[in-house]
Amino acid sequence: MRTIAHWIDGKPFEGTGPATAPVTNPATGVVTGQVALADTADVRVAVAAAAAAFPGWRDTSLSRRTQILFRFRELLSERREKLAALITAEHGKVTPDALGEVTRGLEVVEFACGIPHLLKGGFTENASTKVDIFSIRQPLGPVAIISPFNFPAMVPMWFFPVAIAAGNTVVLKPSEKDPSASLWLARLWTEAGLPDGVFNVVQGAKAAVDGLLDDPDIKAVSFVGSTPVARYVYERGTAAGKRVQALGGAKNHMVVLPDADLDLAADAAVNAGFGSAGERCMAISVVVAVGEVADALVSRITERARTIRTGDGTRGTDMGPLVTREHRDRVVGYVAKGEAEGARVVLDGRGVEPDGAADGFWLGPTILDHVRPEMSVYTDEIFGPVLSIVRTTSYEEALALINANPYGNGTAIFTNDGGAARRFHTEVEVGMVGINVPIPVPMAYYSFGGWKSSLFGDSHAHGSDGVHFYTRTKAVTTRWLDPSHGGLNLGFPQND
Repeated sequence: MRTIAHWIDGKPFEGTGPATAPVTNPATGVVTGQVALADTADVRVAVAAAAAAFPGWRDTSLSRRTQILFRFRELLSERREKLAALITAEHGKVTPDALGEVTRGLEVVEFACGIPHLLKGGFTENASTKVDIFSIRQPLGPVAIISPFNFPAMVPMWFFPVAIAAGNTVVLKPSEKDPSASLWLARLWTEAGLPDGVFNVVQGAKAAVDGLLDDPDIKAVSFVGSTPVARYVYERGTAAGKRVQALGGAKNHMVVLPDADLDLAADAAVNAGFGSAGERCMAISVVVAVGEVADALVSRITERARTIRTGDGTRGTDMGPLVTREHRDRVVGYVAKGEAEGARVVLDGRGVEPDGAADGFWLGPTILDHVRPEMSVYTDEIFGPVLSIVRTTSYEEALALINANPYGNGTAIFTNDGGAARRFHTEVEVGMVGINVPIPVPMAYYSFGGWKSSLFGDSHAHGSDGVHFYTRTKAVTTRWLDPSHGGLNLGFPQND
């Protein structure tokens, strides 16, 4: 049985904590390894390595930093299939989906390769007589990244390319459910020429998270996960004086107006609802059918969902298993409860016959119609292949439903009416909006993040928000041209 260790100061680190957790292939139910769970002492070793490496990396020229970024980008691009295979083996998502995850993370690396332009400051000559002022952006120091199981490569890559390019050092705490991708990325950084200690990995659970949140050498924390944990990370991290961006859960609605192309909308609902078995923070979990469109739309969605092949992600199937047996059982429980509360089960994935091992964590595509806002399948983030259909009589009712929801991560509207689309993106209280686009994840040069209980903190991920989060501004006022002493004057300085 292999042991999955930490990565500290440029090499594997076994750690001193005795605790481990099993790593399982969700498609077979077979335990494939044991991951070390860091204790406070292990976290301290990692943070100390990052702190020791920071002065040298901060002072490394931008030219040298970008050369290493470009080399990392080339290596990642050349070997993306290997990383995708690791993700499929531990997360369960099908191979094309895993490859897509790596590719989207690669886009952030490419964005970070342009960091010299993004770190430029400003300069004002002669702001006062013979006095010049300029501003610079400087790195923070060691920063922590706490990432979830559903995107073991992409979510860390939302953060660490920008953090490292800006001159910070990093301690990554990945999910203990699929930890191997983080070590693969660490080795790739070393091969690309990144100095030891700039990128570190501590495996673990809550003790490791608390160690990072409490350590005084950690200057900022980036987190992605459920809303309750995001709130906890934000509150504990900010109480310790750190910058925190904590991205939480979601309940993403897709509104379909009567004038929409129903075939396009049905394709989008199935792709966005059941991709990665619904284990995406940007998955569509609620389709809001407006007016008389509902019956025809549900029919089209169900017809398409029936054709999805559920099974082992390495066998050319469309949808893989859920990440753990416990999570699969939890999602099944929501389906049963929704049915008991009055929702109509149009497509039941509980009896799916998968193309995979009998002990895999299977649940097929499931569709619940006539879902009402008070039902638990609507109020809770299920994070599985369960698509709820809510019927409304008007656009106004659909908009009010979304704006009343405590989550505000992503949303979409399907319509051929440009005025309705413009009104929707103006009025909806959600951070990312798609118009005839079901998963509106922006490109890396735009920011990623939600509103309301989907984000704690005032900074989104990557884009210019990421650069600002991982740097701080310093303003410098200088006078060189007049060496004479101006005499004593205790009044507040005035510009002239």
